[in-house]
Amino acid sequence: MRTALLRFLGLFALALGVRVLLLLLYPDPAYVDSYYYVNVARALSSGHGFSIDFIWTFVDVGGHLPAHPVLPIPSNAHWMPLASLVQVPFLVVLGATAFASALPFALIGALAAPLTWAFAREAGCRPAVALGGAILVAVPAAATPFMVQPDNFALFQVLVLGALWLGARALRGDARAFAATGILVGLATLARNDGVLVGAALALAWLWSRLRARRARQAGTDAPPALPVWSALVAAGLFLAVMAPWEARQLAVFGSLSPSSSTGRILWIRSIAELNSITGTPTLATFLGQGIGPLIASRITGFLQAITIFSVLVGGILLAPFMIGGAWLRRHSPDFLPFFLYAGLLFAFSGLVSAVHVPNGTFIHSGAALAPQSYLLALEAVVALVAWIARHRPSWNAQAAGRVFLSGMIGITLVGAVYFSATVHDTWSHERDLDQAVGAALGAHGAAPDDVVMSLDTGAIKYWTGHPGVVAPNDPIETIESVARAYDARWLYVERSDAVAALGPILDGSGRPGWVGAPVWSVTGTTATIDAGLYPICFSASDPRCTVLASTAGGRP
Repeated sequence: MRTALLRFLGLFALALGVRVLLLLLYPDPAYVDSYYYVNVARALSSGHGFSIDFIWTFVDVGGHLPAHPVLPIPSNAHWMPLASLVQVPFLVVLGATAFASALPFALIGALAAPLTWAFAREAGCRPAVALGGAILVAVPAAATPFMVQPDNFALFQVLVLGALWLGARALRGDARAFAATGILVGLATLARNDGVLVGAALALAWLWSRLRARRARQAGTDAPPALPVWSALVAAGLFLAVMAPWEARQLAVFGSLSPSSSTGRILWIRSIAELNSITGTPTLATFLGQGIGPLIASRITGFLQAITIFSVLVGGILLAPFMIGGAWLRRHSPDFLPFFLYAGLLFAFSGLVSAVHVPNGTFIHSGAALAPQSYLLALEAVVALVAWIARHRPSWNAQAAGRVFLSGMIGITLVGAVYFSATVHDTWSHERDLDQAVGAALGAHGAAPDDVVMSLDTGAIKYWTGHPGVVAPNDPIETIESVARAYDARWLYVERSDAVAALGPILDGSGRPGWVGAPVWSVTGTTATIDAGLYPICFSASDPRCTVLASTAGGRP
């Protein structure tokens, strides 16, 4: 028992050390999701409740330009609250710092490694496989840099692992374990909407246990008893108890349990461009009206993209085929059945329902939760392959060769994790530098603290500059102008690598509308064209900001 405890604590320390190192290398939020969660958490910790003073996409306000546009707005019409809530006590104690926001994700996420090891022991994995799987979860291939972001990666991974582990215990006859899954599934759903898929997988496992027991009785063979009805009722009740306060808030604030889905811009869009538009109304009829060919093609594409993303980010490419082999070896294992059911539902959901969203990050947030069991399956397949080769090579020591190959596979994956993390951090740092420069330019040109900035990543602008913001919709320039007027936007920030089509000519200097002034700050690319620029928005001819000549604009080469 003492050895097991020391191993558990050692793996937690390893995973936490990796995450603290990541924090030291890049402590800040880095993309739309994490900026959103941090900004909401800061609003909560400062007593402003669930609110934000920027619009990251118009699904947060009904999918169209509101009749009465205002800032701030109620938050979380789309994203769930847990990733913000866990930050609040740390922000209260440590202050509104990047470290305080990221620390809870490092602490919670570090639990995944020892929990993977403990699950593997109960599932009958070899000690080397259990240890290797835990090490890989501590440094999960190309997903590594995301695991400490103030996002739901770390939360969801730990909660799903715990729920599926309890499900495996339940299939061995522990009805109380199944009842307890309701709490973890509820928390997982508070982290991500598709946490309900975990509950669906466990419900299927419950049905399977009853079918297995019936078949065993008919055949006169031994089998674990069927999970009782009360275990399912308790699980469902606990899930509802966890979810009820949040859903009551959603009903009170938005009048819907799933506000963003009710607009049609989540479920019925045919391309991601429609998500970022405020014209038209996507419906089931318009979705089906695209024709059977494009519909099937988009579903197949989404499914294949999910497989590719998982194979690269979690499987590190090298481990992906071994994951399939391990799944085949464990295909009859009750310990892995809840995992197989959840993985099947997640990939099916990604292909059939959220195919358009898959390449934009939706899948990998949930896919990271598949990593623990996937790594164990991959390493079991490696050991099985080595054992098969050893049977044909008498000079081989199967156990020694297995350890060598396991170490090699783990080592190569860890090297890949280091390389990918460095590359991702470079990209994030470049974007951070641009946003910080925008903040400096706003200050240098007299922007008032409450000046609204129109941009594509309003959460980042809020985080780095403090300015409220409104997103530029993916619509004609006339529609963008109507949004700018409605929210009294005073500045426009355009970045070539992240701009809607209608704003591209502004950077080129060939199509700047009259309400957009000359750039007061810009970054020039290698082709001598502007790659990023900050422009004053002037709806009054007397606005002195739009008398600034382009030749006086600040910038850097």
